[in-house]
Order: sequence, then structure tokens, then C-alpha cells
Amino acid sequence: MKIFEYGKENDRIALILECTAEPWWVFESSAVELGKTFHVFLSIADGHEGEGTEFTSIERYASDTISHLKQLGIRHLDLLYGCSMGGACAVRILACENIEVDKAIIDAGITPYPYPKFICRMIAAVDFVSIWLATRSMTVMKLAAPPEKWTSEGEDPKEHYQRIIEFERKHYSPKTIYNVFWSANNYSMPELPIKTDTKIEYWYGENEKKARSNDLKYVKKAFPQTKEKMMEGLEHAELLLMYPKKFCEEVMRFWGEE
Repeated sequence: MKIFEYGKENDRIALILECTAEPWWVFESSAVELGKTFHVFLSIADGHEGEGTEFTSIERYASDTISHLKQLGIRHLDLLYGCSMGGACAVRILACENIEVDKAIIDAGITPYPYPKFICRMIAAVDFVSIWLATRSMTVMKLAAPPEKWTSEGEDPKEHYQRIIEFERKHYSPKTIYNVFWSANNYSMPELPIKTDTKIEYWYGENEKKARSNDLKYVKKAFPQTKEKMMEGLEHAELLLMYPKKFCEEVMRFWGEE
């Protein structure tokens, strides 16, 4: 695990937890933008930072991140944000880690499946094959994420995608890929509902509304105070990855709500 810091001069603390299958630097623009207001800690999970590590579990990602912050003397978060796999980690932190959180955004966060384990194993195997192919084949990656939609303004799509796939081929091991998709859908949780005073929003893109419906139900059951926010016209994780300014505008909207 590796943690990057932005906006160190600011007093308010924000923790960003990444989504999976992306190099760490694709989150930097949003972290820098949010760092204009918050002291931002961007947590990159094992197996994603290019140091030859392996991702093991959501439980460990959550505990290692909070342990690291506590070693720095941080025992209170003004804002917690997690996207996809990072959203799963945020759910786990709110439920199990002993740290105060004023406000939390669970952006398309993944929640544990209610299915028998053998079905969960089958789903994990299918997810593994899909992501393994996408991280090893430029053709598959472009089919899954068309460059014209997923390349930021001013970037060359060919160079951008080539840099990503070279990183993924080098650093994303089969073990990491499988563990991510197994753990993100099967991490342990205490009995629901969970008592916390944290104000929570669950975000999702309009184009993934159906896919996130069960996750939203789970989060509302776990944290009854949760409010939902649909991002019009967007895909999974698109706000965080492609629109840093809009991302921060939405964060500040939520931050300003009482």
C-alpha cells in the first residue's frame, strides 16, 4: 500500500480510496483538485502501486490504510471518499475501523454478495477472466473503455492507453486481479445496521443505475442515514477519473450540506 498527499497546508482531512484496474496516477488530477480545499490522502492498495506487492483483501486494505493514518497522528477524517473497490473499503472502514468520520461518499461502492459461496466463486472467475483480458490486450481494453470517452482533454489516446496497459501488464498479477474481485464482493461485515453519526451519500452513474441497485440497498440497510445521488449521463467511476473539477464541485456540494 502507498499513500500520496496533496494540499498539506489545509487543515481539513480527506481520504480517497481508489477503484481497481487502474494505475495510481489516473486518480491524481482529482486528488490535486480536492487538495485545493482539503489535506488529501490518496490511498493506493497493494498490487496497484507498482512496487511488486499483491492485493489480498478489502479487510487488509481498510486496516492498513487507517493504521498508516494513525501512525501519522490522524484519528479523525473530515471526509472519506471511496470509489468502486475503494467504496467497498469505505464501507468496511465505517463499519469496522475505529476512526471518526464526519462525512463519507461511497461512489458506486461494491457490497458483499448474498449468494452461496460456490456461486460467488463462479462470478469471481468470470470477473477475473474479463479484467485479465482487458489488462493484457489493447483491443479488449478499447472495447471495454472506448478511448474517445475515457481519454482526458489534451491527452493523446494512443499514448494514454499504451502507458496504462504497459503498467498493468507489468504490475497487475493474476493473484491481485482475482483477490480484488473475490474480496470486493465477499468481504466480512458486522451485523447490520451499523450505528454511526457519519453523514453518508451513495453515488452512482446514471448508466450503471441497475448494476448498483443491490449495492445501494445494502448500504442503506447498513447505514440508514444514507442518501443517494445519481450522476446524470455518467458511467462507473467516470466522475472521479474524467472530470476532476466536476468531481470536486459535487464533493463540496455534499460537504456544504447540513
